[in-house]
Amino acid sequence: MGNIFLKPLSWIYGFITYIRNLMYDYKIFSSKEYAQPIISIGNITVGGTGKTPHTEYLIELLKSKFKIATLSRGYKRKTTGFLEVKESSTAQEVGDEPLQMKMKNNDIVVAVDEKRVRGIDNLLAYETSTRPEVILLDDAFQHRKVNPGLHILLTDFNRLITQDHILPYGRLRESAEERYRAQIIIVTKCPEILKPIEERLIIKELDIKPFQDLFFTTLSYGELEPQLNNSSPKITDFSGKNIVLFTGIANPESLESYLTKNGANLKTIIYSDHYQFKKNDLVKVSDEWESFHDEEAILLTTEKDMMRIKDMTEVPDIIDNKLFTIPLKVKFIGENKNYFDKKIVKYVSENASNFNISTKQYRALH
Repeated sequence: MGNIFLKPLSWIYGFITYIRNLMYDYKIFSSKEYAQPIISIGNITVGGTGKTPHTEYLIELLKSKFKIATLSRGYKRKTTGFLEVKESSTAQEVGDEPLQMKMKNNDIVVAVDEKRVRGIDNLLAYETSTRPEVILLDDAFQHRKVNPGLHILLTDFNRLITQDHILPYGRLRESAEERYRAQIIIVTKCPEILKPIEERLIIKELDIKPFQDLFFTTLSYGELEPQLNNSSPKITDFSGKNIVLFTGIANPESLESYLTKNGANLKTIIYSDHYQFKKNDLVKVSDEWESFHDEEAILLTTEKDMMRIKDMTEVPDIIDNKLFTIPLKVKFIGENKNYFDKKIVKYVSENASNFNISTKQYRALH
């Protein structure tokens, strides 16, 4: 929790966001709606709820059935305006998360624009062959100039939004009451086995309304994958391995816990979220690796961090030859995965059909 002296600033900030949301609720500020199916995946908390793996889950769910585009702000990129992400793009040009999505799904359109309305309009102006049938808005819960057809809100199991406070005293970007704008709420980073009483307590805590659906997901880590010039095979069992984990993500605790629970002897170097690594940082990481005095020791980072590392021109040899990443996916808990999948596909199918009909009618008239 933040410093108690920051509470008055939280009250001021909370009042400002309350008035802003009120203006949108009462149509004093306008929100643009689209016939196109648009899904927003966002949160109220600053970072760390798992937006990217949940967006990637939706991509995998939908891309075999529909033409998909994702639209992100491109956080911490050095460019502005609308850009389509290419496999040749850099994290500095488009942001690390959009680049990661493109590298893992090169068969979809990934774009960035700090102005979401402009970004959507640009995507809908594409030629028919590439025009998306569904647009996934990454981290857009607060971007109320767009009114998506479906809001998915994420909240961390370890710190529910109802147990947090508004910035700067807490980590909320707006009041937890705004959760009622979401049709779907997902509690992320749950333990793999969630007790029924825990589910009931969360349902009560979040005060789930009849028009809302609640789901629970956990993190699922994959095999360690070699990067850069590392010619080692993938690693499935790292029990007893010496590992230097270095990362710039919002909440690395889940990853640290996973590695130690599976027997890793871990040294961790933590940087701020979206941190742009410099040569001296990687030299420090290399020194930590050498301190193990073990040629079989592993250097490990996340897929998102790798997007910022891969374009660095000066990488120490140890990083170049010993680096692995750990893939991350989300897994639904319980029997609700199929219900979630069907709900998403149904929403997109029905609205994509309506959009295609309205587009044909428009062209017939013009």
